[in-house]
Amino acid sequence: MNLTDTFQAERPRLLSLAHRILGSLEDAEDAVQNTWLRAHTVQDEIENPAGWLTTVTARLCLDLLRASRRRGELPLLADALADQQLAADEEFLRREQVSRALMVLLDQLTPTQRVAYVLHDLFRVPFDEIAGVLDTTPTNAKKLASRARQRIAGASVVETAQTSDWRVVEAFLAAARDGDIDALVGVLAPDVVRTAAPELLPDGEAVTVHGHRAVAGEARLFADRVDVTIPMVVNGVPAAVLAPGGRPLARIMFDIVDGLITRLDIAPLVPTDQLGAPAQ
Repeated sequence: MNLTDTFQAERPRLLSLAHRILGSLEDAEDAVQNTWLRAHTVQDEIENPAGWLTTVTARLCLDLLRASRRRGELPLLADALADQQLAADEEFLRREQVSRALMVLLDQLTPTQRVAYVLHDLFRVPFDEIAGVLDTTPTNAKKLASRARQRIAGASVVETAQTSDWRVVEAFLAAARDGDIDALVGVLAPDVVRTAAPELLPDGEAVTVHGHRAVAGEARLFADRVDVTIPMVVNGVPAAVLAPGGRPLARIMFDIVDGLITRLDIAPLVPTDQLGAPAQ
């Protein structure tokens, strides 16, 4: 099989790998295309085309991750992303059956941890090859993957006493997705307060909303956003994360008293937020 045929056969896998590392289909496609351009310049020197393509793709992705971290880039708000870009990311998640929660948790890792984890745990690349991508030893590559695995598996722990709060959070999100006003009112305290960062709201929307009927009515209007929101641990407590296309953009924190939500606070995610999967 010549290089062109090998690339075409490997391209879906390379795109999947790059997407898990970068969290963006557009960036993943650019990385894979740049890999192909580099392959043309050295094709006579490539002994293992499939392995070479994987290594170069991963290295390019690592460079992109490191560059974005050096620039201190924060996640873009949904309104700052083109609709077609988010739609493409959403379609890719569904087509490949990628966990939205996994993509959010991968974003919490360092660039080297993320590359090591994706290559080994998701794509079964041996540690000696991962070491080549990261310019380190196989032992260090194994440690990076192990640390990533630990962060993903146990990033936050929710006490048993709080498990009932998860049912409230999940019931709120389910009712909002369905536009079920009665179900929403049923999990909201009569005097509930919803606060939100202005940059997360459409123009003209109130920063603060009072009362269960008003909050329920508003939640129903934002069913499309709730549809890409998942229950997650945020800073050790039950919460929810808005992640269109798997991109973590904002968090919803809940105050829950006696099984009812008394306050919702919607704010952008910040680098200090500690995220984890809900306790099972």
